[in-house]
Amino acid sequence: MYIESVPNRNSPPAILLRESYRDAGKIKKRTIANLSDWPTEIVEGLRTLLKGGKVAPADQESIIVRRALPHGHVAAVLGTLRNIGLDRMLGPPRNRCRDLVIAMIVARLIAPASKLATARLLDPRTASSSLGDGLGLGPVDEDELYVALDWLGERQEAIEKALARKHLHDGTLVLYDVSSSYVEGRCCELARLGYNRDGKKGKLQVNWGLLADRRGCPVAVSVFEGNTADPATLLPQADKLRQQFGLQDMVLVGDRGMISTASIERLRAERFGWISALKSGQIRSLLQDGALQMDLFDERNLFELSHPDFPGERLVACRNPVLAADRARTREDLLAATEKLLAPVIARVRAGKLTGAGPIGVEAGKVISRYKTGKHLAVTITDTTLAVERRQDRIDAEAALDGFCVLRTPVPADELDAPGVVAAYKNLKYVERDFRHIKSDDLDLRPVFHHLEERVKAHVLICMLACYLTWHLRRAWAPLTFTDQDPPAPGNPVTPASRSAAAQAKASGQHDPAGQPYRSFRGLLDHLATLTRNQVRFAGTELTVPMLTEPTSAQREAFSLLGAAIPLTLK
Repeated sequence: MYIESVPNRNSPPAILLRESYRDAGKIKKRTIANLSDWPTEIVEGLRTLLKGGKVAPADQESIIVRRALPHGHVAAVLGTLRNIGLDRMLGPPRNRCRDLVIAMIVARLIAPASKLATARLLDPRTASSSLGDGLGLGPVDEDELYVALDWLGERQEAIEKALARKHLHDGTLVLYDVSSSYVEGRCCELARLGYNRDGKKGKLQVNWGLLADRRGCPVAVSVFEGNTADPATLLPQADKLRQQFGLQDMVLVGDRGMISTASIERLRAERFGWISALKSGQIRSLLQDGALQMDLFDERNLFELSHPDFPGERLVACRNPVLAADRARTREDLLAATEKLLAPVIARVRAGKLTGAGPIGVEAGKVISRYKTGKHLAVTITDTTLAVERRQDRIDAEAALDGFCVLRTPVPADELDAPGVVAAYKNLKYVERDFRHIKSDDLDLRPVFHHLEERVKAHVLICMLACYLTWHLRRAWAPLTFTDQDPPAPGNPVTPASRSAAAQAKASGQHDPAGQPYRSFRGLLDHLATLTRNQVRFAGTELTVPMLTEPTSAQREAFSLLGAAIPLTLK
């Protein structure tokens, strides 16, 4: 920043506080404040401060900081949102609903909270960051945020179309998976009891499915009732890709169990490409009829086959010995832990302190259900005895499938070879990563407090758009965080992923060559928040001027990686 005197024809020159910044390689400047009414001595004192000098105050109250708001994290997130064009996708400018939606998206990253808490964050009277003031929102209440949510819900299709045009195209891989989030209260229109992935037994939930490109960049989200089965959510996504996004040639990648027999018939009829995996029972059938032979994996861990039960499909079988060993070890640990907990129960029965088949069964059932090992144990109960033995035949049958995965796809080999099929399926890990960011790590989607169906959908959309923004920020800030910037491409897609030497050095050294600490993504946002925007008043005048604290080297580097200067104002 600097002070410039601008000639003003026959009037006294205008004294302007200005800021230089770089835009598309060009140096530009913008006016921050008009200081023409300030006393000359105060203007000169500020000029000295901006040049790095010091001004000796006549007394300690000559310069008063009236307010200091966390600013750096807001400026970084909001600037990135604009740089990637998300504001333009949301709607036309100079629209209060759009500005409120932008504020809610940014707030999910810097301070995820309820709509009431978000309204207080934005309102200048109760603000705890520069977000509301930077967007010029003025007074905000939660009712306005609900109106903005309704406005956003009506624009969901247009927003997702814009994201699809940017990230999806014919011939691309599209990743899809389903998660759930539990609901507080019992009045939500979409809330049902279902398979709860959050570990909240007895809680109602909503299900939601995420579409992403092959890198895991979120593109679209759909919300379903909480008891909707995963396969029932797949065909609506295929319709969305073809009818709404206009894609004719693509490959939809879904987890095992996602693509049912009925779905496959529909996808085949519409000439839709897809990749999924066989369930364990189907793999066991291939082993039993000899189509899949164990000795084939002695010399290689990946090969392709066909089978009459899967006409028109390619089957790609692979075996990961590291995963097989890990699952065998886990199974043995769970069985040993269950037997250790059962030992006192058996001792009580033998001592006559626990009698009756019913009470004995209840106590044994509590232990066995804890680690879910009942299928591997044979339990015999009478009124006076309790005997537990391992079902070795079942254990061996399950162990035979450890580390096995058989993928299925109708995509021709000349379009996607066998290693490419495995790599595409393993890319579903990126959707799982998005789930973690949306549900817990960054954006706190859960629990859901909304009751109306459209409000729930809009809330989930806000979190998906915030995840889209997070995806770009994490990539840009990889050099400052523990993120692996260049993960090595495995020579064999079946082998486990490994970290690069640079990432291992980050984890072990904790500091970069300049001595600055590496941070987590959340830690970096918290550090940027210490870059405050201060309202400074000079004695003898009621005028205030905004000033930033001196940024640290890490804060400067964070904005440099975003390709932006550190802005004093956000408009």
